Amino acid sequence: MTENTMIRWEQDGDGVVVLTFDDPAQAANTMNSRYRESFASVLDRLEAETESVAGVVLASAKPTFLAGGDLGELHGLGPGDAAKALAMTAGTKAQLRRLETFGRPVAAAINGAALGGGLELCLAAHHRVALRGPRVQVGFPEVTLGLCPGAGGIARSVRLLGIQSALTELLLAGQRLRPDEALELGIIDANVDAPGDLIPAAKAWVLANPDARQPWDREGYAIPGGTPSDPTLAEMLPMFAANLSKQLKGAPYPAPKAILSAAVEGAQVDFEGAQLIEGRYFAQLATGQTAKNMTQAFFFDLQRVNGEESPALDANVGLPTKAVVIGAGMMGAAIAFVCAESGLEVVLLDREKDVAERGKEYSERLLEKAIGRGRKTAAEAAEVLGRITPEAEFSSAAGADLVIEAVFEDPGLKSELLGRIEEHVAPASLLGTNTSSLPITDLAESVSRPEDFVGLHFFSPVDKMPLLEIVRGERTSDLTVARARSVARLLRKTPIVVNDSRGFFTSRVIGTFIDEGISMLTEGIPAASIEQASRQAGYPAPVLQLADELNLGLIRRIRREAVVAAEAAGESWDPHPAETVIARMLDEFGREGKLSGAGFYDYSEGRRQKLWDGLGAAFGTAETPPSLGDLKERMLFVESLEAIKCLEEGVIGSVAEANVGSILGIGFPGWTGGVLQYVNGYEGQGPERFVGRLAELEEAYGQRFAAPPLLIDQVASGRLFMDEGRTAAAA
Repeated sequence: MTENTMIRWEQDGDGVVVLTFDDPAQAANTMNSRYRESFASVLDRLEAETESVAGVVLASAKPTFLAGGDLGELHGLGPGDAAKALAMTAGTKAQLRRLETFGRPVAAAINGAALGGGLELCLAAHHRVALRGPRVQVGFPEVTLGLCPGAGGIARSVRLLGIQSALTELLLAGQRLRPDEALELGIIDANVDAPGDLIPAAKAWVLANPDARQPWDREGYAIPGGTPSDPTLAEMLPMFAANLSKQLKGAPYPAPKAILSAAVEGAQVDFEGAQLIEGRYFAQLATGQTAKNMTQAFFFDLQRVNGEESPALDANVGLPTKAVVIGAGMMGAAIAFVCAESGLEVVLLDREKDVAERGKEYSERLLEKAIGRGRKTAAEAAEVLGRITPEAEFSSAAGADLVIEAVFEDPGLKSELLGRIEEHVAPASLLGTNTSSLPITDLAESVSRPEDFVGLHFFSPVDKMPLLEIVRGERTSDLTVARARSVARLLRKTPIVVNDSRGFFTSRVIGTFIDEGISMLTEGIPAASIEQASRQAGYPAPVLQLADELNLGLIRRIRREAVVAAEAAGESWDPHPAETVIARMLDEFGREGKLSGAGFYDYSEGRRQKLWDGLGAAFGTAETPPSLGDLKERMLFVESLEAIKCLEEGVIGSVAEANVGSILGIGFPGWTGGVLQYVNGYEGQGPERFVGRLAELEEAYGQRFAAPPLLIDQVASGRLFMDEGRTAAAA
């Protein structure tokens, strides 16, 4: 292997060539220009020396087998680069086709993740062997980046598995499969348990199958399950399309539709035609704004947030081993579960032991489900459960080096409990409070070590939500923030760090979404239209449903605390139109939300039934309601505006954290790339067009749509919202 190549050629005495992918300039192998040039040279040599080659084994010297396409290259494509994108993918497809048809058996020895283009390379082999291990996974995650496979992944998986299985088990949801799951599905042919057995197993298969060919290259081949021209499948496909539309709920995600179309259309032509169809859909997506947005958020921004450097931890205060969670309610019980699942010993503390024991039952229920779904064995579940000890005595927290207070949002109660627990825990313990809105600096006054005190804002349901908002108080030390980041990673959470402010970042931003949706009722907009608009905007939960789940009483209590704080600081408070709706729902109609069984929706035994019939009579019906487009943009715009204010005030420190936090924590639609990337890519024109639309919204709906000074400055200077030295997706 020379300096300019990333593929090492080694041939044994049996004539088997092992091609080892090992990019000298990167930690992971990707399908970049170096890969394409190296692979072209290798293919030329294989074709020239076919007579002396018994077969080929594809291997990797990296922990990752092949990471797929170079997203940095794709990220630079714009609306006018469709021909370039098509040529790029056509070249890669041609190389893979040469590999599978050069006349000798090819086996892939998969030692690490083979995702996207990595799996496309493996599918171009005639046989795939994988190592069982935690690092090994295969799949096509392109849909999660707004893309589709573009190097034959759709064409090959459909011909290997059939249209239905390829779409549902591999392509549409971007599943990442472990080796045994992939073996069961049929995209892996064999698994081995030891690294040393991987390449020998691949070689053995190559030598035993000298005449190997791809199924679709054999005479008489038929796609499993049939083609769209078969009556049974033809009847099923409209239902398939309808189910996809139902899942998307009108949200603007073009990639799933493109994947479905490429699979169905490609199944009606020969293999080469299917590849051409797939490439055209890929080029369309790769040059579009949605893929640019999603790649920015879910790759570049997420990579930055997860890869943030933390100061080295003091040798005497490393990772925690024992946590005390104060409060065994819904949040506390869930936090105790994720701590125990991550290997921590956990004391679940509440005022009475039977309350703490009921909190532990939450973990029992989650573990029973995990066993039922095959994700845990009974022994593994028992081990997790054994790490949770329900207690009522503060002395049981002795030796704990992590404190997470998780009682309800009452500053007096939180301060009391934090003050009491400190004397019982380890002297250098990390002191944390789970709060969504209460200022950390104020709560820090209840402990003797405010420099060790930090906000740890978890999101519900804690076992599923991937974000942890770390809140730095005025006296929180850098080391404490670093320790909190380490805790987040231990709990398998993505951390964002914010500075102290009432509502912090996530609660402030989502509060504007809820207020805007509720305020629409005062304009006589039908509740069903409001919910439909939020679904079509791409929010995971419609706005009035979300308000019910949060509880209108809690929303009003938090607002009242904010009003008191603003008045104490000598600031004015501008009432929001939503406040009138909330007051009437609570005081006039007694409808608090889901917990009380009545809110914007009716409930029966805790299950949501339908929107309350009285909403129209209570708030009126407009003769000519605004378009759904206006309703959608109002919700999206107010959240982006609040995020800009948070950036302006120093509450959030980076664009990446704002984008990632808004999507992973509070459900800002993923197709936008996050609250600030939405501004960057608005209508393909960016901040200037965003400000122009803002002026229209301000004139129609009021001062809350006024452009903040930072946004005006960005437009005046022609800048996007991006972090220094980082890739950002322009319009």
